[in-house]
This record gives sequence, structure tokens and C-alpha cells, in this order.
Amino acid sequence: MKANTSAPLTTTPAIPSEKTSKLRRLASDLARDKYLYLLALPGLLYFIIFKYVPIGGLIIAFQDYSPYFGILKSEWVGLEHFQRFFSNDDFRMLLRNTMMISLMNIVFFFPLPILLSLMLNELRSMAYKRIVQTVVYIPHFLSWVLISGLTYLMLSQSEGLINKIIHEFGGERIGFLTDPDMFWGLLTVQVMWKEAGWGTIIFLAAIAGVDPQLYEAAVVDGAGRFRKMWHITLPAIRNVIVILFILRLGSVMDVGFEQVYLMMNGAVSDVADVFDTYVYRNGVQQGQFSYSTAIGLFKSIVGIVLVVAANKLAKRFGEEGVY
Repeated sequence: MKANTSAPLTTTPAIPSEKTSKLRRLASDLARDKYLYLLALPGLLYFIIFKYVPIGGLIIAFQDYSPYFGILKSEWVGLEHFQRFFSNDDFRMLLRNTMMISLMNIVFFFPLPILLSLMLNELRSMAYKRIVQTVVYIPHFLSWVLISGLTYLMLSQSEGLINKIIHEFGGERIGFLTDPDMFWGLLTVQVMWKEAGWGTIIFLAAIAGVDPQLYEAAVVDGAGRFRKMWHITLPAIRNVIVILFILRLGSVMDVGFEQVYLMMNGAVSDVADVFDTYVYRNGVQQGQFSYSTAIGLFKSIVGIVLVVAANKLAKRFGEEGVY
């Protein structure tokens, strides 16, 4: 009899596809960290509902939108609203006012929380440090309506406290609120007073992560407080400063509608009118939804371009950047 020399049949186990492997890994991560994902769920829903879903409505910037016909049936007009906006005589004025207010905030306000954090970090009395922090944090929780009211009470030409003091000493009353040359500086001072303390939170957290041994080594080398601040603290938080600066550039076209609108009056309208107030008048009061959406889209594009350019520049100089 002839022996059967054929090899036994074997079955090779099926190799899971890369897609299946990723799904299994994702399911494993979700099961392991389910409570962390549940904790993050409200924040994710907020961004999805109020940030990402409205992006679809940007299409009306290219339409002659009518609430009666809706987005699907409104007439398509292409770049007509953008052409109208850029050819408008108000465009240069709006761009100038918005950019100058943002520039003053960047130059004068942005460094203030950094300086304040460095000063708070040098306080040795924890009780006094907490008191100072509480005092500088409180203005952040005040509304712009209240801050504008306080500003009027202090600087009004007829009833303001400062002008009353000036008048009592024989001086002439000053129109702080009606002088166009003072308006941008007044807005900047308001922002500095309201937000400087709150802005120190991130920088103080970054400073707290600096290795104490670096300071001890600097003391051995004879470094004083200023040299430790300059050569250790600032370089340690440099990456945080760069990231926050890049993010600040992304909102350079947003100067705060509520603040500007409350402080604006007829005497300073030429230097106070910005993109946000212009959109409010045309979009909300006059119902020009497509036109105002085109302006908002323009602001967003400028912000994205500035963030991307600043991030690439930061990486070229060796910083981590935002992404």
C-alpha cells in the first residue's frame, strides 16, 4: 500500500485589520477611562453645539439670505457682500480702530499679568500674597456694565469725582469720555484693571512648576532676586508666554463688543466704531444677516492667518507653539 505523504491541512489565524485593531484599542480606552470622558462630555457638547454646528451657517455669507426662504432656498450671490464691505468707506475706519485697540491691549495689557505674576511670586508672606491675589482677581467678576458705570462716575465731565476735584483746586474740567484722543487709552486702562489679576493665574501656575534647585544653585552663585527672575523664572515660563501670545493674536479682531458699545458716544464715534459694533448695527438692528456674516467670516479668517503665521514663526525660533 502506498503511504499518504501529503502534508496535513493547516489553517492560519486571521490577522485583524488595522481598522479593527484601532477600534478595539479605542473601546479599551473608553472602558478604562470612562469617568474621565464623562467628565469631559459637557465641555465637548458645548463646543460641538455652539462652536462647530454654527459653522454650517457661514454659507449665508455667500447668499442673499432671507429667513422666509431659509438657507437652502436663498439666492446665491457669491462674494457680493465681501465686495460691498471692502469698498465701503467705513472699512478703513473700522480696521484702524479695531487694530489700534488690539495693538494697545497687546503692548500694554499683555505684559502686565506676567509682571504681576513675577511680583506676586516674590512675596514671602503667604497671607499677604493671598490678600493681594484676591484684590486683583475681584475686578474680573464685575460686568462691563458695572465697570462702565464706575467709569462714568469717576470721569464724567459734569458729575465725575476726578473733575470735581480738579474744579475744586481751580482747574478746568477735562472731557475724559468725550475726547477722541483719550478713548483708546481709556479702553486699555479698563481692560488692564479688570483682567490683569485674572491673567496671572496661568503664569503663577507655570512659575510654581519651576525646579527649586535652580534657585538654590543661583543663590550659591551669588544671584539676587532680579537675576533669578531674569535668568530662571522668565526662561522657564517662556513657552507659556509664547502660546498665550499666539492665542491672543487669534482674537486680534475681537476687541470686546460690550465694553466698546457701553463707552461709545457721539463725540468719539469716529474712533470707537469697530467691527463688532458695526456688525451689531447692520446684522441685529437692520436685519442684514448675510452682510454681517460676511464681516464675521472675514474676522475669523484674519485670526486664523495670524495664529498660523505666529505659530510657524515661533517654531522657527525653537519654541513649541500651539500645535
